[in-house]
Amino acid sequence: MPLSEHEQRQLEQIEQALYREDRRLVRLVRSSDPRVHHRRRVAEAIIGLVLGAGMIAAGIVLAVIGLAVAGFVVMLLCGIWALNNWRQMSVALGTAQRGQAGGQAGGRRSRRSRRGGSPHASFGERLDERWRRRQEGGR
Repeated sequence: MPLSEHEQRQLEQIEQALYREDRRLVRLVRSSDPRVHHRRRVAEAIIGLVLGAGMIAAGIVLAVIGLAVAGFVVMLLCGIWALNNWRQMSVALGTAQRGQAGGQAGGRRSRRSRRGGSPHASFGERLDERWRRRQEGGR
């Protein structure tokens, strides 16, 4: 059952008071938050991207093809790692926001749901649906 605005404010005030009084609790909560871990992994992957770029540059300057190829592989893997963790961080953030916004009455509907199209419809299916609506005279 969703909380009212008054109850949400009270809960936030209680949380803030707990955080002010108990620093160890703050560390425990942050360490259990998956967004913190994903953000750290994205930062590590960016460092790996920079190292890979340095390896490529060194490989080109020193004329060592193996070093340049290894740098490319490092950059590729770190890029994939960064994108994957960024996506997971966004999903974790969206889940947290959805949990907070779930209690709000009269939530906004997405543009796609107002149009009547499926959010998972392919591009071709959406084009077909638009064509059918135009043929029927409705927009």
